[in-house]
Amino acid sequence: MNLKEIKDMIVLMNENNLTELEVEKDGFKVRLKKSVKGVEEEVSGKVMPIPSKVVPQGVAQETLKVTTPIIEIKSPMVGTFYISPSPDAAPFVEVGQNIEPGQVICIIEAMKLMNEIKSEHKGIIKEILVENAEPVEFGQVLFIIEPS
Repeated sequence: MNLKEIKDMIVLMNENNLTELEVEKDGFKVRLKKSVKGVEEEVSGKVMPIPSKVVPQGVAQETLKVTTPIIEIKSPMVGTFYISPSPDAAPFVEVGQNIEPGQVICIIEAMKLMNEIKSEHKGIIKEILVENAEPVEFGQVLFIIEPS
């Protein structure tokens, strides 16, 4: 049994409003039980890798992607986003730059007050999602960083 088959079982459960499904195939037993929060999986039996010879041609084998954790830095207020202290100054941060907790990463102007926004995390800037001098909303994601 492969990951695609298990995913198909979950879709089957959702489409038919099933709360429980149990399937046994080649000594591999999967029991899916829907709870209030979602689907719980209980797997028992021998788990053995499926040799590539057993997988029919034209059937793609599922691969798991390892994702790196990210942190979103959000705007703490409504205002205008500035990436540098003045129009002709260098930006506070750039993509690929390491940042430290307490480091100023941008300014948000609100009601004629310039509010320095400081990082609470250590990491690498992966994306800057707002253009300079662009209005921002409370809770809007400004930066994505990869913690280090």
